[in-house]
Amino acid sequence: MESSEEEDDFPTHEWITPQSSITAIYQSDTEKGIRKICTELLDLKDAVENLCGNMQSKYLAFLRLSEEVIEVEQEIIELQKHVSAQGILVQDLISGVCRELEVWHKCNSEAVNIEENIQTSEAVSPSSESEDMKINFLETMDVLLAEHKVEDALLAFDAEEKRRAELNDSGENSSNEVSPYKAAFLKRKGMLVDQLVEISEQSSVCNGELKKALSGLAKLGKGSLGHQLLLKAYGSRLQKKIDTFLPLCSIYLETYTATLSQIVFSTISLVKRESVSIFGDVPSYTNRIVQWAECEIEAFIHLVKENAPPSDTASALCSASICLQASLSHCSLLESQGLKFSKLLMVLLRPYLEEVLDMNIRRAKRRVVDLARDDDTMFFSTETGSPLSAAASSNIMLNSTGKKFMCIVEDILEQFTPMTVSHFGGTILHNLLQLFDKYVETLIKALPGPSEDDTLTEHKEAIHFRAETDSQQLALLGTAYTVADELLPMAVSRTFTLETDDKEGSTGSSESIGPFAVSTVEFKDWRRHLQHSLDKLRDHFCLQYILTFIYSREDSARLDARMYLEGRGDDLFWDSDPLPSLPFQALFGRLQQLASVAGDVLLGKEKIQKILLSRLTETVVMWISNEQEFWDVFEDKSVQLQPFGLQQLILDMHFIVEIAVCGGYPSRNVQQIVSAIITRAIGTFSARGIDPQSALPEDEWFLDTAKAAINKLLLGTSGSEASEADEHIVIHDEISDSDETPSSPSTMHSEDSFASANMGETESPVYFTDPET
Repeated sequence: MESSEEEDDFPTHEWITPQSSITAIYQSDTEKGIRKICTELLDLKDAVENLCGNMQSKYLAFLRLSEEVIEVEQEIIELQKHVSAQGILVQDLISGVCRELEVWHKCNSEAVNIEENIQTSEAVSPSSESEDMKINFLETMDVLLAEHKVEDALLAFDAEEKRRAELNDSGENSSNEVSPYKAAFLKRKGMLVDQLVEISEQSSVCNGELKKALSGLAKLGKGSLGHQLLLKAYGSRLQKKIDTFLPLCSIYLETYTATLSQIVFSTISLVKRESVSIFGDVPSYTNRIVQWAECEIEAFIHLVKENAPPSDTASALCSASICLQASLSHCSLLESQGLKFSKLLMVLLRPYLEEVLDMNIRRAKRRVVDLARDDDTMFFSTETGSPLSAAASSNIMLNSTGKKFMCIVEDILEQFTPMTVSHFGGTILHNLLQLFDKYVETLIKALPGPSEDDTLTEHKEAIHFRAETDSQQLALLGTAYTVADELLPMAVSRTFTLETDDKEGSTGSSESIGPFAVSTVEFKDWRRHLQHSLDKLRDHFCLQYILTFIYSREDSARLDARMYLEGRGDDLFWDSDPLPSLPFQALFGRLQQLASVAGDVLLGKEKIQKILLSRLTETVVMWISNEQEFWDVFEDKSVQLQPFGLQQLILDMHFIVEIAVCGGYPSRNVQQIVSAIITRAIGTFSARGIDPQSALPEDEWFLDTAKAAINKLLLGTSGSEASEADEHIVIHDEISDSDETPSSPSTMHSEDSFASANMGETESPVYFTDPET
């Protein structure tokens, strides 16, 4: 208000804008801009929430759609059956209409002829000779029918129809004007049809008699009835064969499905051949055979499930695989006869085989968990000649869990037939990956320290063994790498190679075989997932190993930032001959000691050694970088920082980098994290009044000092310093192999123990995950 009054006291000019107006305008624009930004951020938040909700709903919709697709497949099969039935009815209707038209035309022609004869002559009665022949024929037929001489009766009926034109029709004359002789003829013909039907329906009739009876029905114009009797007869015979074999299913648990498949599909093939030989290749009859065969195949699958062993047994998996192999082979042979059932068979058999495979994988997972309950004296072994030792170096210490795990895998792979691998290759790989993940979880529980993976919920499982020593832990890791890199892919490739050889020598249409196994891309992706599981095991080992070193039994941090502060002379070693801090000297000895053990345990596995040691050094610098309590000490204004503290910290970081370089496992990640730590430390000390320009020497000084420190520690020249470090830094006896490795860096006798360090290898970085080869 005062400013406005003052402005009113002075004269205003049009070309001068008052200060109050300028302030009001810009404050309003700023407020509007802030409100607009807030509104846009809220809209963006709502859009993100809506997007997440839409993704979840679409995923659920996709799952429902997958279930509906399976239901639609079943409905399509049922629809095909109805279409086949309707096609049969249409064919029968067409045949009947054509027959009626022929009869009608013949009756009209006969009526015209009779009218012409009446006009030319008053009446012509049949001769007495013709009447006698008709009477004799009817009497002869009565005798033949009474004596059940069907073949003679068929010949007589055929001869009489050829002799007399009025009898050439099928006997279903729609005209009301039928002569008494024709009526008697049709009556006796119907009696012969009944006798043939009776013969066909006899359960004890032989194949020859059945075929003669059905051929007779076809000659008498009853082909449709004869074909129905053919299907009925062979269906009854099939059921008898199955009933006779079913009691033997409990004896032949693995191969009974092949026998059932042989019985069912051979009967279908025989029915098709007999139908063609008796009735000809009629499309309507083929449709009937297809419809009848589909019902028999459905009953066959039901019998397979009903008589199968328990789904979680290897016998059930073997029998299901054999069933698929035998049935698809039979379907391939039936395709040459124009019958295609492979798709129907896969629709009916796929859910059952997937269920059996899933139950066997669950059983295998329980067996993997049971490995953890075995006696720990049997956990580690140096046996040779086993599948595990065959693929690895003969001198490497192998644990028995790897052998037992591969036995479990081989037990599953041995049950698969070539056709099973061809159609379920992707599913098999996925289940084997789940089994390996379970194996890795079991190994993680065998390592010291709690697991930080929240997905491992089976905490109630008893673990009767622990890999306490370095050699045991390294042997465990080496076995896991051998299984994932060599044994498991080798076993899978061997199974799939057998399938490839079988495919090249097999015959049959492509429709019955379907897509072959898995592609190279899928196999490589599967191997990448194995590597991810290995990374999980390796990272857990490195984390617990470093945390065990960093934290003492009283949970106090050995790598404490207070050692860089003033007044901690007991924990610092800084003079004219500078060395890294005592904890980092102890870390050097610890890694050197572990490399020596790895050289013995993982002999021939130098790549694994370098990966583990590189990851261990990376874990140390990551802990320093992420541990906020470490940095809180420097940011506490109640403590005083000195330049030598910054110098010591930077020297320690360069020392870690030189450890990896001299060990032959340099890492770009370690260098990047160390650079970030040094930058953060310089910034923190600068904020507390320490001038880096005056406090820090050149970078070359740190590099030279770190290299000199490593040489001194390796050669044991700093005996007094090392002994002093041993008095203050105690390496855990419960982890180290005290009988095999030295307890301090000063007692190492050669540089070769340090992971076979080769200075020529320090140019190229080593990555932590095995690349695909």
